[in-house]
Amino acid sequence: MGLFSKDIESMDDLFVHQLKDIYYAEKRILKALPGMVDKATNLELKQAFATHQRETEGQIQRLEQVFQLHGVEAEGAKCPAIDGIIDEADDVAGDVDDKQVLDAALVAAAQAVEHYEISRYGTLVAWAQLLGRDDCAELLAQNLAEEKATDEKLTLLARSRINVLAA
Repeated sequence: MGLFSKDIESMDDLFVHQLKDIYYAEKRILKALPGMVDKATNLELKQAFATHQRETEGQIQRLEQVFQLHGVEAEGAKCPAIDGIIDEADDVAGDVDDKQVLDAALVAAAQAVEHYEISRYGTLVAWAQLLGRDDCAELLAQNLAEEKATDEKLTLLARSRINVLAA
């Protein structure tokens, strides 16, 4: 089902489609995070990725709760956007020999993922509220807050250490 397919006829349909999109994305991210932990050389960066891996597991559980509350089966819809972001990160990481530059590349890739997630969750919270699903909005807002916190942590780490060492 494409974003503007005939299957989307209502705001509720659009909400469910975006929910499936982020569910797929979170599962794909969860699979990618162990590799990012392994590739990172900076201990704080490794820890940040490991922490986010645990958070992502919780975010997936919250998404499953949202599906259940909304009366829809929890399933993903293939998300070419997150696939592209993760594939690009893998390509860039494979091309970098300098470990400090590699850490900077990993932070940049992780932040591209975070920004995608922040965008999706922000939209989903607004739509859930519009649809009168404050129960769903609350769970989605928790995921949004975690994504924003991760992005801020990565920014601080990049500015204070990683980018400086890479330069």
